[in-house]
Amino acid sequence: MRGPHNLWRLIRTAGTFEKTGAMDVVLDQLNAPRELRIAARVLGWPFKWLGFAGDPALPPVTRAITALGPSYIKLGQILSTRPDFVGDELALQLRVLQDKLPPFPTDQAKAMIEADLEVPLSSIFSEFSDPVAAASIAQVHQARLVGDGRKVAVKVLRPGIARAFRRDIDAFYLGARVIEMLSSSARRLRPMDVIAHFDETVQQELDLRTEAAAAGEFAANTARDEGFRVPGVEWSLSGRAVMTLDWEEGVQMADLAAIDAAGHDRAALSERVIAMFLRHALRDGYFHADMHQGNLKVAPNGDIVALDFGIMGRLDEYTRRVYAEILMGFIRKDYRRVAEVHFEAGYVPADRDIDLFAQALRSVGEPIFGMDASRISMGRLLAYLFEVTERFGMETRTELILLQRTMVVVEGVARTLNPHMNLWTAAGPEVERYIRENLGPRALVRDLGKTLRVLSRFGPHLPRAVEDALRRPDPKVAEVARRRAAGRPWLWFGAGVVVASGVAALLQVL
Repeated sequence: MRGPHNLWRLIRTAGTFEKTGAMDVVLDQLNAPRELRIAARVLGWPFKWLGFAGDPALPPVTRAITALGPSYIKLGQILSTRPDFVGDELALQLRVLQDKLPPFPTDQAKAMIEADLEVPLSSIFSEFSDPVAAASIAQVHQARLVGDGRKVAVKVLRPGIARAFRRDIDAFYLGARVIEMLSSSARRLRPMDVIAHFDETVQQELDLRTEAAAAGEFAANTARDEGFRVPGVEWSLSGRAVMTLDWEEGVQMADLAAIDAAGHDRAALSERVIAMFLRHALRDGYFHADMHQGNLKVAPNGDIVALDFGIMGRLDEYTRRVYAEILMGFIRKDYRRVAEVHFEAGYVPADRDIDLFAQALRSVGEPIFGMDASRISMGRLLAYLFEVTERFGMETRTELILLQRTMVVVEGVARTLNPHMNLWTAAGPEVERYIRENLGPRALVRDLGKTLRVLSRFGPHLPRAVEDALRRPDPKVAEVARRRAAGRPWLWFGAGVVVASGVAALLQVL
């Protein structure tokens, strides 16, 4: 769908930003160069009359994005996770974007369910309500299953939403190209990559099988977490355009009066929200990346229930260890160790001065730890940390930015429940537990075991690989193969050393 019509979409977008007063805010926050400002004015000012007025009660940027529709709302939500790209203040404004839209007719939802599942709706649901929630991509209905009468939540994609998103995403790519062409400073932040990430995220959300899989994986990871649960997936009633989950009773996390009326301990809930998020991020490397109040419920028994699994975050094992060591270093005020971790991980170029970097880290930590414990923010700590590491040449790491953004949201939820919450009371035990289990002798034994498993998989293939190489007519290849064959005893010797080291470490643990 690429073509001149995308220019029309950019013109209407620029006109809307001019009409709502959002253009100046965005250009200032991006610290846009002269060339980009001129291009924005050329696209926007003459066509201001074509723009949407939006809701005057909203701030300019939120007003413009909401008026432009679902694709822009989703893009704004994604950009809120990239303060490195849009700036801290604009990212903060974008975080409050709500994707609540008018619902589409229930009859259309029923028709989509029957088309996707290829069964009559009356054969699977004895009851089917009008929409109970409607967002930019899908809406949710409450239903009862035929047979056992269980309540379920049925999420249905908006009709035509995939085509609408595809059309707008093409225009976003054009806009990113224009920005890269006109701004060398913006080029460093790779706008095309930002849109590509948005494209990938949206494509996942447009296939509800992907969200169902995310819910299933998250439920499996957290099954033994006391006080936290995830709705089960009804796989036989889920497809590309439909997802069916167990219905979870409870009150919304944002409804403090209802939480109090139900007799729940808000202080305990606030600490559990923080602890669960860190446990999932560190222990599992898979966390809910959209944990605002609207996606959390408090069940009648006090459990926290997570909903909506369209945006999830992942951290590989090595990144988790680095992250945990950085947090623990700050908690212990061991800034030299925090600096060493950054250098060891390759986050900061090796030619930088480690002592100057440790000193800069102290400037991050000391002001925060000088605060009252109830005012300490891990999200703010990470934000300051990224500012310092950027000055020392650290490249943008989107997975850590998503983690930081989610941490800010989760802290906001926790402090809404209990404004006097002590963050370290909730976070400290989780970080310490992870370090104890993953950075000590037991972790060494596990790592050695994984190394041996990898070597054992390659072992049976080595003799055949050497024989094949020796049979080749090329004398250079044959010579290389003979040298490898000659070195095979050293390979087994090395494996023996690894085994011996593992046994020694295990004995040390025991």
